[in-house]
Amino acid sequence: MERVITRRQAGQFLLARHGLAGEWRFEGKEGVMAWLRMVRCLQFDPLNVVGYNPHLVLQARIRGYRPEMLDELLYEDRLLFDGWDKNMSILLTEDWPCFSRRRRTARDRLLRNPKIAELAPLVIKRMEERGPLSSADLEFHEKIDWAWAPARLSRAVLESLFFAGEILIHRKEGTRKYYDLSRRLLPADVLEAADPNPTEDEYCDWHVLRRIGAVGLLWSKSGDAWLGISGMKSGQRNASFERLRRSGRICKVIVEGLEKHPLYVKAEEVPLLDEITQGGPGGPDRACMLAPLDNLLWDRRLILELFGFDYRWEVYKPALERKYGYYVLPVVYGDRFIGRIEPVLDRRRGTLLIRGWWPEPGVEPTDDLRDELASCLHRFKTFTGADRIALDETAATAAGARVWLRW
Repeated sequence: MERVITRRQAGQFLLARHGLAGEWRFEGKEGVMAWLRMVRCLQFDPLNVVGYNPHLVLQARIRGYRPEMLDELLYEDRLLFDGWDKNMSILLTEDWPCFSRRRRTARDRLLRNPKIAELAPLVIKRMEERGPLSSADLEFHEKIDWAWAPARLSRAVLESLFFAGEILIHRKEGTRKYYDLSRRLLPADVLEAADPNPTEDEYCDWHVLRRIGAVGLLWSKSGDAWLGISGMKSGQRNASFERLRRSGRICKVIVEGLEKHPLYVKAEEVPLLDEITQGGPGGPDRACMLAPLDNLLWDRRLILELFGFDYRWEVYKPALERKYGYYVLPVVYGDRFIGRIEPVLDRRRGTLLIRGWWPEPGVEPTDDLRDELASCLHRFKTFTGADRIALDETAATAAGARVWLRW
């Protein structure tokens, strides 16, 4: 049965479903795993202005979140692993068998490079003998063309083995990655499990269902939500949507004003959607600062349509071309986006510096909103490990920020 809902109801569902509205739904390491089992994928990015993207995603939804929780789940409990899905991501170990096609493709690519194919067995042997290694532990200094830019052969060999599934990240020390053999880090039953999606159609359906679940509501329109799925054309994607709908695994949702582009939700999440449309679940309004690559923001055109919030990550734009700032985070409160904030962590001084604040048009600084923003900033300060919060008085937005932000 098709459901017809308003844009506001669609937005309310997304925020509630992601644990960004009302009472806290997720807490501690158990909450991290519960949320990840729902979305299956957490995008990684190497920039660390106030924390890495995965940590920023989680601090907004997990009460009492600390970065050590995710590190433990990755590198001690091994319930998660670093891999490639929507670009570099953090994935559930139980999903390892589903990525076997991607690992086979990477393995074939590895063998086509004579230098890497020659060195790969040597690197594996060294790991067997010495344990975890980083690129600094290898003496292959020759530069070769690599993904983003020329790189040392040591790094290229390790990354090739990583994408082929032969090795995994054992731990990280700052930005340095140490790798070890996958067979030492993951259970044999996971490593030896068969691909649960043996046909091309099954594989496409799994990918589409996975991306719908990662966002919550999604349409079959081209956009960033589909990044990282190699070779899937729009026709294949549309066919997967139809198969998933016919099999009852997803349900169509018509949003008023977007009738030409229906959205889809996973069948098991329809009860929450129905609860939202019937006036629940409610709860106190809460302010949250979102990550630039937050799952909720994977399709920014959809966010614009549902919330009227036009977010562009300007980190790769020249400074003079930026409308807002370098590392600007969206802020939600209640059932809407209320503004953007640019926090910068001065680690030497232990200060969380607010470099910019841009409220959305029509949003007023009520006492309740200002109180909740203060609570949000206090939680964020604790998350970053800063001792205090300060306003950049030289910023163009400083005068307005003093009206809105208090701590």
